[in-house]
Amino acid sequence: SPGALRRAGNEEFRRGQYGPAAALYSRALAQLEAAGDAAAEERSVLLANRAACHLKDGACSLCVADCTSALELVPFGIKPLLRRAAAYEALERYSQAYVDYKTALQVDCSVQAAHDGVNRMTKALLEKDGVKWRQKLPPIPTVPISAQTRWNVPSAQAPGATTPPANAPQGKPGGNTAAGMERARALKEEGNELVKKGNHKKAVEKYSESLKLNQECATYTNRALCYLTLKQYKEAAQDCTEALKLDPKNVKALYRRAQALKELKDYKSSIADIKSLLKTEPKNTAALRLLQELNRA
Repeated sequence: SPGALRRAGNEEFRRGQYGPAAALYSRALAQLEAAGDAAAEERSVLLANRAACHLKDGACSLCVADCTSALELVPFGIKPLLRRAAAYEALERYSQAYVDYKTALQVDCSVQAAHDGVNRMTKALLEKDGVKWRQKLPPIPTVPISAQTRWNVPSAQAPGATTPPANAPQGKPGGNTAAGMERARALKEEGNELVKKGNHKKAVEKYSESLKLNQECATYTNRALCYLTLKQYKEAAQDCTEALKLDPKNVKALYRRAQALKELKDYKSSIADIKSLLKTEPKNTAALRLLQELNRA
């Protein structure tokens, strides 16, 4: 049944299997085609769910299309509005993203992701179009009272399972909107620039902000490098451990953790890390050099 397919899709989504999840939602939608208007609400939810899969996979145009179809079936749905806004933002279509974030706030004024989105888009549009940016905006729809969910009882239809509520704090797995990912990437780049200038303290701040939005392996190994330079060896080792949870064979994480452990005089663990690294890259000269030093230590 469509309901069972949707639940199976939600399960795949939770496990991070976005392609298989989208396929299950598509099958459920196909079964509901025949039901027409009777199933409008259920179809809208499935489309919004499939849109979330597209967003996670970076297929932003497909996300926009599914959200638009979902909103045609059930106008002013908060999830399709926020997902479409995030997709528009990732596509650098800031004025459309702005309109969707603004509309979402009319629906529910407590949604933090929408407040943040409006602020980001205001900045982006000011940079792009100058002080007259508002004159170039498409019209912002007026949301009828009946669709303002802030004070309504949440409908039992809403797929609570697929994603945290839109106003959940960012940075939880699943809370990574395309916008959040984009911001995380920008912060990481700022960190990288600061490292090049030799400002490791400031770089740590940027990487830390980025990691709040998106726990990415490279950001951890970059921050670990800064901690090594700052002689904060425990923090460096910890960051490498986090990176290795995400990518167990990561060469940089193993090498930098070995360096940190050596400074912490835990030679045994340090040697173990270098040996793991050499399984992946047997000719890694830096690692071979470090192993020689460790054997003498």
